[in-house]
Amino acid sequence: MRTRRDTPLGFQPPAIGDEEIAAVAETLRSGWLTTGPRAALLEERLAVYLEVPHVLAVSSGTAAMHLALLALGVGPGDEVITVSHSFIATANVVRYCGATPVFVDIDPRTYNMDPALIEAAITPRTKAIMPVHQIGLPCDMPAILAVANAHGLPVVEDAACAIGSQIHVGEQWERVGRPHGTIACFSFHPRKVITTGDGGMITTADPELDRKFRLLRQHSMSVPDTVRHGSRTVVFEEYPELGFNYRMTDIQAAVGRVQLGRLPDLLPRRVELAGNYTRAIRDVRGLEGPFVPETMRPNYQSYAVRVTREYRRTRDELMQALLDRNISTRRGIMNAHQEAAYAGAAPQRLPHSEGARDNVILLPLYGGMTDAEQHRVIEALAE
Repeated sequence: MRTRRDTPLGFQPPAIGDEEIAAVAETLRSGWLTTGPRAALLEERLAVYLEVPHVLAVSSGTAAMHLALLALGVGPGDEVITVSHSFIATANVVRYCGATPVFVDIDPRTYNMDPALIEAAITPRTKAIMPVHQIGLPCDMPAILAVANAHGLPVVEDAACAIGSQIHVGEQWERVGRPHGTIACFSFHPRKVITTGDGGMITTADPELDRKFRLLRQHSMSVPDTVRHGSRTVVFEEYPELGFNYRMTDIQAAVGRVQLGRLPDLLPRRVELAGNYTRAIRDVRGLEGPFVPETMRPNYQSYAVRVTREYRRTRDELMQALLDRNISTRRGIMNAHQEAAYAGAAPQRLPHSEGARDNVILLPLYGGMTDAEQHRVIEALAE
């Protein structure tokens, strides 16, 4: 018989239940599987949740960011200022457009883009700024937008991890994705707070950008298949420019609608679990919990702990010790410039980004985590 310690504890299993399974079965029986009425309804519900006029569901967060840059006209010879400290898709989408990512370092406390470094990175070739709301903690958008507006540059928010996170603007709290920049892009990968299996979303207040997104999402087809399907006359589509197959299926959207309904319960639970970790880690010498500015409310898509020099083990030894107890963790967020595909892409070292990658551990945290499961992690850290 397995003991509690012998039972594997996953890192971030998705919160999927009978409702999602039933929604998929209903979609399969409907006969409409690709982008259709369920995807449209998910877009409508997300628009209401985020208080944004235009939402587009796509096949992945990567697809969302690629379409965002393309719609802004980013192309060969252009530069996009972003961070290396992010999943590699952030840098990849810039290269998909034939442009060059220009990496700036992060604030070592928040792991987000340091706004003070943007100005020096701007050149005549800069076409956009792309900050990342890393692991669900919003960036300092007022400071980033101040620089962007001064130079007339659009801002694309990589909000892949930030569904439900909030920023204090003026006298009120606003959800990431309204957007505060020109465009915001989300991911619904299984490791995110809510999931569609895979999938993504683009939000904007600009109707012309939304029109471009919708055209590019579906091979630049002038007449969508949903329109042709319901037409009482013969309709032929045209393809005026190069487009992509970046559609979210109705099967994915059916899951997403149920997941969106779970979000009001998932977010408070994640905040509660994060608070438990923060209080426990204060008693462990050599470990530092996340820093959260007063103007930010993260969704705690991941819980990041920095391992300092006072700790008696290295970060990697700590991860192995936890794995030996069947507790899964992950290293700090990767850096694109330290991967072979981007060798030499950073003209100088990015010390805070490199330190975060090498000294940060992400602890298990997910909506369905029980108090007993979390206590097991905390006990292991104390050991």
